[in-house]
Amino acid sequence: MAKARTLFACTECGGQTPKWQGQCPHCSAWNTLNETVVEKPVTSRYQPLTDSSRLTRLGDVDASEEPRLATDIGELDRVLGGGLVRGAVVLIGGDPGIGKSTLLLQALTRMSERCKVLYVSGEESAQQIALRARRLQVESEGLGLLAEIQMERILGVLNAEKPDVAVIDSIQTVYSETMQSAPGSVAQVRECAAQLTRFAKSGQSALLLVGHVTKEGAIAGPRVLEHMVDAVLYFEGDTHSSFRLIRAIKNRFGAVNELGVFAMTDRGLRGVSNPSALFLSRHDGEVSGSCVMVTQEGTRPLLVELQALVDSSHAPNPRRLTVGLEQNRLAMLLAVLHRHAGVAVFDQDVFVNAVGGVKINEPAADLPVMLAIVSSLQARPLPQRMVAFGEVGLAGEVRPVQRGQERLREAAKLGFTLAIVPKANAPKTPVKGLEVVAVDRVDQAIDFIGEAARS
Repeated sequence: MAKARTLFACTECGGQTPKWQGQCPHCSAWNTLNETVVEKPVTSRYQPLTDSSRLTRLGDVDASEEPRLATDIGELDRVLGGGLVRGAVVLIGGDPGIGKSTLLLQALTRMSERCKVLYVSGEESAQQIALRARRLQVESEGLGLLAEIQMERILGVLNAEKPDVAVIDSIQTVYSETMQSAPGSVAQVRECAAQLTRFAKSGQSALLLVGHVTKEGAIAGPRVLEHMVDAVLYFEGDTHSSFRLIRAIKNRFGAVNELGVFAMTDRGLRGVSNPSALFLSRHDGEVSGSCVMVTQEGTRPLLVELQALVDSSHAPNPRRLTVGLEQNRLAMLLAVLHRHAGVAVFDQDVFVNAVGGVKINEPAADLPVMLAIVSSLQARPLPQRMVAFGEVGLAGEVRPVQRGQERLREAAKLGFTLAIVPKANAPKTPVKGLEVVAVDRVDQAIDFIGEAARS
């Protein structure tokens, strides 16, 4: 018998090389080459056309939307765009033990009351899943369960049962007998995901795939896995904290960067109705270096407290550190602060933190970050119950941000009475209980808080 030929495939980009190397020659990633067996090529022949492969004109396609399958978990439905779409494939990734399997088990048990569901587990036995369902105190009589990792057997059950919703936990444990490589390899993950995607697209089943993540936080396996599926959801959060965030990175049927907030309890994950309370710290009195901003996560406005600490530097190069914000943008804001507001911190260490572990990627945090830095530098607390948002340009101008009216209404609903916003975001009609200060230059905002502190 001839010896099987092997190649080394990169887990990051899927590139192949005949010899092992420390660095991938295609994407330059380190220690990502794994040995795989080269599969024998299959001779392809022309196949007769089927109904799904015939040419169709776009105008003849029925574009009516089908009703979504709600999971009855409000935060999960928000991230999915209103629920699951029949024929869609959703990939869910996250750190080990963060709650992926728990959330999907809760969702399937609720959906089993009105539709046909199937839970395929390659990591746990049927008894382990039953014990977890009992611990969560969920009704699981109508939930179909299959403990299997062979792809052909799983597809056989899926074709026979034809469930409305199916969960594969996880895609890295499944293997196909048509390939000689081990489960979790690049070739196996790509082939199994392709077969499951073809099944979902050919029928009316919605599939949820659980994916492992690497130590960097990305979903393990080839990058093409994220391109195959219709939606990619990431679980975020510290395993030592009871709060979890689920974010949509890709969604063909809903908004991208939508955020769902959960709290881990002894009965599983529960949605948080007021997530802004998680990202606001509690101070007994006035403190300097703290400013509350209104960020936009998808369609949801959230209030987040930004904290800054400015201290004298004893090193030749002062430190600029951020947690939850982009560090390079902090250096730019400090230069604008010096040039256009006359506030110099070139000999100071500057630390900026977003409370609650949330990550802020939008430029609306520019103005509140600068106000918090000035407050810490001058040791003057900002006015109580004040919020701010706005993008700051290199010329010192304060630019408008999207959904300004929704941000102001959210701030007023939570009891804030003062808002510093870009002039273009000033409301045409007053917001009840909220005084709005509109500025078009960063020095105007700093002068306002200075006068408010002296009065």
